[in-house]
Amino acid sequence: MRVGARASDATVTFGGDRRTGTPRRHVLVVDDSAVAREVMSAVLSREFTVTTAPDPIIAIDKIEKACPDVILLDLEMPRMHGLTFLRKIREETSIPVVICSSLLGRGTDVALRALEDGAVDVVAKPPLGVRGFLDDAEVVLLDTVRGACQARTRRPRAVTMRAFPAIDFATFAPPPPAPPPTLPPPKGLVTDAIIALGASTGGTEALRAILERLPPDAPGIVVVQHMPEAFTAAFARRLDQCCRMLVKEAASGDEVVAGRVLVAAGNRHLVVQRQGKRYFVEVNDGPLVSRHRPSVDVLFRSVASAAGPNAVGALLTGMGDDGADGLLEMKRAGARTIAQDEATSVVFGMPKEAIARRAVDQVAPLGRIAHLLLTGAGAPTTHLG
Repeated sequence: MRVGARASDATVTFGGDRRTGTPRRHVLVVDDSAVAREVMSAVLSREFTVTTAPDPIIAIDKIEKACPDVILLDLEMPRMHGLTFLRKIREETSIPVVICSSLLGRGTDVALRALEDGAVDVVAKPPLGVRGFLDDAEVVLLDTVRGACQARTRRPRAVTMRAFPAIDFATFAPPPPAPPPTLPPPKGLVTDAIIALGASTGGTEALRAILERLPPDAPGIVVVQHMPEAFTAAFARRLDQCCRMLVKEAASGDEVVAGRVLVAAGNRHLVVQRQGKRYFVEVNDGPLVSRHRPSVDVLFRSVASAAGPNAVGALLTGMGDDGADGLLEMKRAGARTIAQDEATSVVFGMPKEAIARRAVDQVAPLGRIAHLLLTGAGAPTTHLG
């Protein structure tokens, strides 16, 4: 098999079909921890064929012998750093890569850099030293890999993996994280319009493409991006560095005001409530909704209830159907609703489900969505980036 072709391009089956002989999808787990490889293999093998490698050098040999459908990649590894390996994969192949990273310290920033460098998603590394995953963590891992199997990636170049020289990881080391932004207190503004955004696989780059175009006085925005706990704070900081609006991870009591973007915290639901003429958010625990926490459905339903026709909602790239029912509730409450189109979605799952349920007023390419959000909210578009 040529490098760059997926092992099962002819099928979209995950678990395989014994009656027809349909092959299972193939996942390669690359991690230097034997315990982590064992734990992840035990979970993934319920639906996928799983092979493992303790470092990227061995992984390259395995890829050339049997090209996987998805690579689940740790970043801090011996012999070659995960970012260096990711860049090699993205230069040559169309194999989707999911980062499996620690929640601690620098790991979050390096994982976000990996998303910018072409990884399709990030999932938290399982807690080691315990037997198996918690049920919720198993759901998230399996759903993330399923989504990666459907991800659109750019076409590979016609070269071999061994043709690339070694890359010095120090070249790609991310800068130290900036301190959380200090938000000025609201100046008596009433947020008449709210923009609500939901995304999953491929959503980190889609959200950045939208938010960095918006002017500093755009209507208040609330965001759910499916992402592990602790990664969302780093994600918000990185958005704040490239956007003209202020961006922060949401905390209970934060007001939704013009010029501010509130990003749902990982592993917490985000709910918008209204008090008089003001909107504010609550961050809370609770079961998975639509297989996620935070859930886009939870956010969108709360926006439908609190803001009604004063809201605009957009459902972006991602696998599954989280947000489809919530977007329909927003539409029924009088909000304007948008879905990202198939051509620009990494995974056309969530938008497709919303379209199928007739929850969408407009289907648009990614580059058009910032304009539609502002016009839907009655805001001027003259200062779009």
